[in-house]
Parts: sequence; structure tokens; C-alpha cells
Amino acid sequence: YQRRVHGGQRNSRDSLIGRKMEASLGDLKESAEDDAYRKFSFKVEDVQGPQCLTQFDGMSLTTDKLRSLVRKWHSLIEAYVDVKTTDGYTVRLFAIGFTRRRPNQRRTTSYAQSSQVKLIRKKMIELMQKEGSSVTSMN
Repeated sequence: YQRRVHGGQRNSRDSLIGRKMEASLGDLKESAEDDAYRKFSFKVEDVQGPQCLTQFDGMSLTTDKLRSLVRKWHSLIEAYVDVKTTDGYTVRLFAIGFTRRRPNQRRTTSYAQSSQVKLIRKKMIELMQKEGSSVTSMN
């Protein structure tokens, strides 16, 4: 099938290649309604007949899930790192962490000091580099 685009010919195949699409884990997996807050992004690499061959492009959480994790009177700690997998792909990993109340804590707030946040972020990055560099992109 071809259609006219600004004076030239263009295949519908060409308009599909490079397109990004999103799907939740609940859509991709049977009986995974509990994991529907995870959104996966795919990029169309090739078209073979009625099927689009895709490449994984990223994962994110839905905004309602992120907002449910964030709480008042707690510190939010975010970290990211670029990791090279064993098969040569470079992947950017993100992590999010929160402080929590200790048992028998009297204070209403559970904030972390900036020096503690830096140490926690450093440890998060260390763990992500260690775990991310030991896997292949297909695992």
C-alpha cells in the first residue's frame, strides 16, 4: 500500500518504522493486573507483513503509582547511572528510595540529612552498576 505524501510516494511500512508504542505489564502478561502500573515502551525496528518487530525502549511507572509512593514527612532519594551490559548495550537505570520511620520513633518527620542522602545515593549507584553490568539486555 502506498500513499502520496507531499509530492512523493511513501509506504505505510516507512511510516511505522521508528514509531514508539507503550503497553502496561498487565496488557502483556496474563493475570498481571497487580503489575499494571509498569509501562513498557517499544520502538518499531522492522515490519514483516502484518507484524511489527520491536525493540525494548524503556520502562516507567504510572504517575498514580509514583504519587502513591511519595509520602509527607519522609525524604525522597533518586539516583541514576548509565551501565554497559555484558552484551554491549548501554542502559540508563533509575532508582528511587525513601526514608522510613524507625521502631519507637517519637519525631513526626523522618528526613535524612544531606550528607546521609549523598551516602545513600552513592550506595544506590554502586548497587545499580554492580547488578546492571552483570546481565545481558535480553534477561
